[in-house]
Amino acid sequence: MNVPDIIIAVDGFSATGKSSFAKLAATEMSFIYLDSGALYRAVTLFALENSLIAEDGTIDEAGLADALPGLDIHFERTDNGSETHIGSRSVEKAIRGMEVSSHVSPVSAIPFVREFVDGILHEAGKAGRVIMDGRDIGTTVFPDAQVKIFMTADVEIRTQRRYDELKAKGENPDYEEVKKNLLERDYIDSHRETSPLSRAVDSYEMNNSDMTLHEEIVWLRGLLQGKFGILDA
Repeated sequence: MNVPDIIIAVDGFSATGKSSFAKLAATEMSFIYLDSGALYRAVTLFALENSLIAEDGTIDEAGLADALPGLDIHFERTDNGSETHIGSRSVEKAIRGMEVSSHVSPVSAIPFVREFVDGILHEAGKAGRVIMDGRDIGTTVFPDAQVKIFMTADVEIRTQRRYDELKAKGENPDYEEVKKNLLERDYIDSHRETSPLSRAVDSYEMNNSDMTLHEEIVWLRGLLQGKFGILDA
């Protein structure tokens, strides 16, 4: 599909399948995929591993602020897309567990953490031909993105998706705990003072509660063909 060199911003709630959708779309259209959530998760993992988050959830913001300028978080290309690294270490698996999930929203709400991650994303998106997912990509990170998509799904469906994802990784999650975590993240992400999760007024909403990943890509193709007058399949 002959898509111009644009930026596609994909925002939405947790477990709506933003990353799976964006990864496949990037492969289909030869775009670069960037997972903003992975960067926030990597910062959270670093904070947990360096005792910057107490057992009661209190964040040592001063310590984190001191550490961030020297922290090397980046994406590395792989045969299957990209992996998140802290220095030379791949943390792709470590950042997807429940411990990180339980702390990532308060960490990502800190203004200097958002500024740190936004800097990485802005640099990566300069050349265009990028699809990026997160919670404030179309509203804050790239407000001038040519295509903005806001993904939603029923909370029970989102819970089941996240539950199945954790089970597949060998964890033993509790369904109600997973649901509670999703709802807590929804609230924190939507009510934080800096760059809250919200739908951009010029975005296209995709409710994928009853859609397969293939149907999502077909939906995207139709959107791009109509918006840019693309005639080839």
